[in-house]
Amino acid sequence: MPPVPGEPSRARSEAPLAVVVLAAGRGVRMRSALPKVLHPVAGRPLLDRVLDTASAVLGDGPGSGRLVVVVGAGKERVAAHLAAASPGALVVEQDPPRGTGDAVRVALPSAGDAGRVVVLSGDVPLLRPGTVRRLVEALDGEGEPAVAFLTAHLPEPGSYGRVVRDASGQVLRVVEAKDAGEAERSIREVNAGVYAFDRAFLASALPRLSADNAQGEYYLTDVLGLAAQAGRRVVGLPAGDAREMLGVNSRRELALLDGILRSRAAEAAMDEGATLLRPETITLDDGVALAEDVVVEPFVTLSGSTRVGEGSRVGQGCVVVDSVLGAGVTLRPYCVVERTVVGDGAIVGPFARLREGTDLGPGVHVGNFVETKKARLSRGAKANHLTYLGDVEVGEGTNVGAGVITCNYDGFAKHRTTIGAGVFVGSDVQLVAPVTVEDGAVIGAGTTVTKDVPKDALATSRVPQRTVEGGGAKYREKKRAAKAAAGSG
Repeated sequence: MPPVPGEPSRARSEAPLAVVVLAAGRGVRMRSALPKVLHPVAGRPLLDRVLDTASAVLGDGPGSGRLVVVVGAGKERVAAHLAAASPGALVVEQDPPRGTGDAVRVALPSAGDAGRVVVLSGDVPLLRPGTVRRLVEALDGEGEPAVAFLTAHLPEPGSYGRVVRDASGQVLRVVEAKDAGEAERSIREVNAGVYAFDRAFLASALPRLSADNAQGEYYLTDVLGLAAQAGRRVVGLPAGDAREMLGVNSRRELALLDGILRSRAAEAAMDEGATLLRPETITLDDGVALAEDVVVEPFVTLSGSTRVGEGSRVGQGCVVVDSVLGAGVTLRPYCVVERTVVGDGAIVGPFARLREGTDLGPGVHVGNFVETKKARLSRGAKANHLTYLGDVEVGEGTNVGAGVITCNYDGFAKHRTTIGAGVFVGSDVQLVAPVTVEDGAVIGAGTTVTKDVPKDALATSRVPQRTVEGGGAKYREKKRAAKAAAGSG
């Protein structure tokens, strides 16, 4: 390929920055109907993590900058996701997929008046904004390079492109692994696939790319060689942490990066004052926030936007999803808590399930084998054993006995139960909704409540007990005789 002319623009660092995210890959090795960039890692899609980095970098520069995402395989699902997750992103389609150089060519017209263009891969989620900022600073450095890109030294370079330098250390080109000769394959410095380009030079170089290579694609890396041939400076900037360049092409790699991100989250939580017992067994999304003196026992999963307040303890084996636990909360082992608010000092479990829409006030006790859904329990209320509370409001200080069921579904629609303050609900009570039990009422054990119960009333619906003197002895005698007769036959 002949050299490509291109003069650096003195005003480029003053122009808005554009970030192009390449998200058109098919992800064949993932063996999945879900587009690769939408696979979750540590609780969030790969693409979202890259978008976070892009947005942070764009926020640093002059003007608003532009975020351009190139889609291809699974474009409808990726575009729909972007509309919700990053509505300000400009979506462009690469069809057919013809390599990274072609993808950037498709994206460049949407970069507006950006003087510099950063290119990120949608499947590289560990990259930190600070690393990209260093790259942009290198592009704006002495001699106004045509391009700055991240490199890393790996003991086993594998399928990464090799960085070829001259005797003085200047970058000459990047050779993709499939096109590398024996000498080039021995090089340990590799291309991390993160770039910052001078917009003017990039625009002049892209039309000159050739697909005459092992993969029949237009390589973005060839722009680096064109810059070197044109006498323009090419900066290969070593990544401070080589893990930042790790991408995802398989389920194994997805699992590896998931572990790295969760380890980062655990380390950050401990640095902020939380205690994680055997942290290697704890699954912690990096969107989770743990306050000081929180204790998390082994084999716990905390995911989504969960928040845990100061001094709370999450027992072994608990699963907490998108929930808020106040200060001093105790989750005893093996509770499942989903989209729930738990007030200060509440005690839950063991083996309780709090489903979506549950709101427990301060000091509430919810015990073993209790299930709640769309249930609000006010301060000091208790439901300690074997109970289902669905579509219910429970007043302050009310005690719900063992085996109580709110019968909230009639086969067609859900209905609510309202239980006032200071109510005593005996064991094995069924409350057939819609129904209201007013403050101070007492519901006798075994009662089926089908009508509203007034304030301070007593409600029972049991059949009167009948006691037969000596009946137990006669019953046993009869059964023994029948058993003996059957055995002799």
